[in-house]
Amino acid sequence: MATIPSRPAAQPAAAGPALNLKGGAAILAPISAFPNGVPGNALVLLPINPNGTPVEKKIVEGPVALQMEEVWKLLGFNGPAVQVQDDQGRPIAIGLEDLLAGLEKHWNDGPEDLNRGRIFAQELLKHGRHEKAEKVMSKIVALGGDGEDWLGLGVAQLAQKKLDKAESTLKGAQNLLKDSPFPSLQLAKVMKEKGDPKGEREQVERAIQIDNNSVDGWAYLSASIKEQRGDDAMVAEVEELANAPVNSKCAAPYIALQGFFAGDAKDEKVREKAIGFAKKAVERAPGDTLALLCLSALYGQGGKIDEVVKLLAPHEGTMQRDVRLAHNYFEALFALRDLQKITALLNKLATSQVREVKQFAIERSRAISQMLQQQQQQLAQAAQQK
Repeated sequence: MATIPSRPAAQPAAAGPALNLKGGAAILAPISAFPNGVPGNALVLLPINPNGTPVEKKIVEGPVALQMEEVWKLLGFNGPAVQVQDDQGRPIAIGLEDLLAGLEKHWNDGPEDLNRGRIFAQELLKHGRHEKAEKVMSKIVALGGDGEDWLGLGVAQLAQKKLDKAESTLKGAQNLLKDSPFPSLQLAKVMKEKGDPKGEREQVERAIQIDNNSVDGWAYLSASIKEQRGDDAMVAEVEELANAPVNSKCAAPYIALQGFFAGDAKDEKVREKAIGFAKKAVERAPGDTLALLCLSALYGQGGKIDEVVKLLAPHEGTMQRDVRLAHNYFEALFALRDLQKITALLNKLATSQVREVKQFAIERSRAISQMLQQQQQQLAQAAQQK
């Protein structure tokens, strides 16, 4: 068994005067190393199957330093750990190779079930196994796959630089998914790889015409202009297109623009520029969840906690459906120590029909309760000392 602190030690003095520890730190030790109880900031790694190398054999003479690959081996994982869900929807870690082998067997046991193959292919794509993903998606397409399957096959071919095949496949996906911008965006990537900037621009504009509130489409367009002509040209051209009557109520152009400056949010001038674009996104679409997330995050990074609360307070109803918005609002209220509003928010979120939101409310309520208990204990101890 191993315990891993969830935050770095506050005073790593024991490491020695010549060593300056930065970032996270972890201790690997048997549970017997904590006779006075496991630290409150610890996590416990417990092998579910008995096929891992017994940790005690390696640490019998004291704590040891391990690479993450060694941790996975000690826990019996085949490959690096990836997170999946068990049959009850709980997150669980498993070795990548074991996951892929299990998904492949699951599909081979029921090859007529295309959804099994789709899940297998999705994980292959996610983890960069493009050649294998292409073979799986080819079978699915041959068995009567839909437009999304054609799109996945084209993505796998593009990743391997099979440009002619990818172009043909993605055009097929484009015909089948007439309301989706994604085949056109992938075709834009193909055109770029082929050195055809005109074709690339045509495909990006087609994607935006299909869905003018596609952040991915506007982000691709912005990146393309920025790469060719710089930041000023990017902002000017995107704003010009964003102000066309057909796009005038879309938040996506400004969500895309703020993203190019939000990454350097430690620079106050750059952050203010990002905030300016995020504000325009919210002004265009006051109820757009992504626009609210971007602006509230930028306010939070700049320490403008009151602005976060002012921005998000009217959207508690949306928070019952989107845990990301709930998180930003909760963190702002917690920073202000507004327990009355925090309690009211968590009680409302606890009634949500969305599992992630409900779980968020339960976990935060438990944390607040523990914090208040600790404060009461500290006050009681201080009173006794007096």
